[in-house]
Amino acid sequence: MAGQTERRVLAPGIAGRSRAVVTAQYALMPAEGILASALPGFQGTTVRVQTAPPMGARFAQMLLEIAPDGGTTAVRDDGLEHVFYVVGGTLEFTLDGQAHTLAVGGYVYVPVEHPYGLRNASTDECRVIWIKRPYEPIDLPAPAPIVSTRNDLERNAPHTTGRYWQYLLPTDDLAFDMQVNILGFEPGTYFPYVETHVMEHGLYMLEGQGVYLLAGDWHEVEPTDFIWMAPFCPQDFFCTGWDEAAYLLYKDVNRDVRFD
Repeated sequence: MAGQTERRVLAPGIAGRSRAVVTAQYALMPAEGILASALPGFQGTTVRVQTAPPMGARFAQMLLEIAPDGGTTAVRDDGLEHVFYVVGGTLEFTLDGQAHTLAVGGYVYVPVEHPYGLRNASTDECRVIWIKRPYEPIDLPAPAPIVSTRNDLERNAPHTTGRYWQYLLPTDDLAFDMQVNILGFEPGTYFPYVETHVMEHGLYMLEGQGVYLLAGDWHEVEPTDFIWMAPFCPQDFFCTGWDEAAYLLYKDVNRDVRFD
C-alpha cells in the first residue's frame, strides 16, 4: 500500500544478539564471537585469544587452530610455563628435543626453561587449548615436564556423587603454582554450594551443557564456550543436558596473596 513502510523479518543475530558477556568479575565468550588472530613464530595457525591481562586476568588462554603442516616455526623458550590440551585432531609436540604424538585429550605441561615446538602432522585441522603464565618460584625445585592424556587419569569424586575431577597436574606438590583439572557432571548434578574464593579461573566447555552462575547471573553454556572468572566471583554450575557435561578448568594455587 502506498505510503506504508515494508516490514521485513530480520535474520537471526542481525540485531546484535549474543550470549557474550564481559564484566569486571567474569566473561562468557561463545566461540563464534572470538575473532581470529595471528602470532609471530607460528605458521598456518589461527589464534583465538580467550583471555589475557587486558581483560584483568593474570594468565592467558588461547585456542590454536592449526592447519596441516602448521605450527611453530622454530623451537620456543619464552620464560613462561604452559599447558597445551588437544581438543581436536592430532598434534606432534616436541619437548626438550623429544617428539610426542597427542590425540584428543592429550596434554603437555611445559615448565620454564624447557624448549618446545608443535606441529600438525596430520591431514586434518588440529585444535589446541593453550594456557600460559609467568611461573612464581618458591624455595622448591621447579616442576618437571608432564606428557599424558585424559584417558589415563583417574576419575576422583572427593565431595559428592554424580561429579568427578581429573587432575592434569599434581595437587600435592607446592612447586606447582597452578592446577588444570577436568570437572565432569552427570545430568541433574551441581555444586553443593556457591563458591567464592581467591583463585581465578579459565574454563573451556568440553562436552555437554548446563547453566553457570557467575556473580549472581545465570548463563546457558555449551561446548566450545569459554568463561573467565576473576578472584572472588561467586560461581556455581548445574548440568541440564541429557548427557554428562565436562569442562577444562585452570586456577592459580599454592602461593601467598599478592599486593601488586
